Amino acid sequence: MIFGEDRNELRKMYSDAWKKRCDKTPMTPLEVQIADVVDIHPEYQDDVAGAELDKDYTPDGGQTNPFLHMGLHLGIREQVATNRPPGIQNVYSTLTSRCGDAHDAEHQMIDCLAETLWEAQSQNTAPDEQKYLQRLHRLTR
Repeated sequence: MIFGEDRNELRKMYSDAWKKRCDKTPMTPLEVQIADVVDIHPEYQDDVAGAELDKDYTPDGGQTNPFLHMGLHLGIREQVATNRPPGIQNVYSTLTSRCGDAHDAEHQMIDCLAETLWEAQSQNTAPDEQKYLQRLHRLTR
């Protein structure tokens, strides 16, 4: 696992990467990836740079967890880079062309990924790649 399981450690990675981007200091390839995602989400930059990295974001409070959202972007980008599951690069390419914007395409794909992960978590099973691909392919029709 790239990030580990400690929420605060993960959030600190986002914060450190963003600080390095803002300070224009050298970054690792992973930090560049993280900072790129923070960069396209100005609405989350204060959360990433803030002192309250341990803040809870609750859906019942109408809050989106910025770290979860950006993590899903990173997940989509990793899947596309490795073409895993097979065929996801084609879906991404088609959606990006159709949307005219990679960020919008990723948001559509994130909905499919989040649904697949939620389903697996609620059933206490591994994510179903075939269902995930079916959901993704529906986006391209």
